[in-house]
Amino acid sequence: MGHDHDHGASTANERSLWIVLALTTTFMLVEVVGGALTRSLALISDAAHMFTDSAALAIALAALAIARRPADHKRTFGYFRFEILAAVFNALVLLVVAGYILYEAWQRFREPPAIQSAGMLAIALVGLAVNVAGMRILAGGADSSLNVKGAYLEVWSDMLGSLGVLLAALVIAFTGWLWVDALVAVAIGLWVLPRTWKLLKESLHILLEGVPRELALGDIERALRSVPGVRAIHDLHVWALSSGRNSLTVQVVLAPGAAEQEVLGATARMLEARFRLAHTTIQVEAQACEQESAHAHSREHDHR
Repeated sequence: MGHDHDHGASTANERSLWIVLALTTTFMLVEVVGGALTRSLALISDAAHMFTDSAALAIALAALAIARRPADHKRTFGYFRFEILAAVFNALVLLVVAGYILYEAWQRFREPPAIQSAGMLAIALVGLAVNVAGMRILAGGADSSLNVKGAYLEVWSDMLGSLGVLLAALVIAFTGWLWVDALVAVAIGLWVLPRTWKLLKESLHILLEGVPRELALGDIERALRSVPGVRAIHDLHVWALSSGRNSLTVQVVLAPGAAEQEVLGATARMLEARFRLAHTTIQVEAQACEQESAHAHSREHDHR
């Protein structure tokens, strides 16, 4: 049942990404044509931003397709990790785009370009509607997949770009203050940077096989030691293959007289019930060798 749920979520995420990719690419072409007609550097710059987003969305779709490939003799865990590689790429793209926005803003502070505010305003309104629609489509999968979250953040930045262009066009139309365009660009760049950094850190944490952020290793250790029949544990490892796919391996030393199968079953049920860890490898030992016992004792001492 859990597998069917994951497959359904993946299919829904893929459908959402396809719809948003179509919307983003179409509006990117509109911005290119509109920027050329209105001679608006702001629209051309935003079109470049939209181009990077379209590329990132296409890569996200490729990641979902590759992740569905079954495990083989060379990749026994399958291709789920490709999703995280795509999320890292998306984060790096966003960092580059944010840097470009800040650089372009500095250039405009020095030499503000002439802007036809009426055409700029009309295109910004269309862009705002497209981005809001894209955000609503991706919102459902942003919490369950770093890949979709990366795409969601990019649409967020697009929406802010459209909103910024819209506000700048209104101010320029009524006041003629061309520097407002650069000021809005700086605000967009500063908004994107910290959120992108967070996405990059989460993705790299998974690639480095860190403990999933929703789990605490100390809590798992205490829960394992509290299972009836468990005398000690060692070589505990917890990591994530991709978003929401957590794994655990541990060696459990049995207490004298404990039944191996009963302890194994109780341990597996506890891990799934308390920590939602269904993909576990538990090695049960009647007694630890001297080296392992010393290692376990050292870990217990350091933990205290």
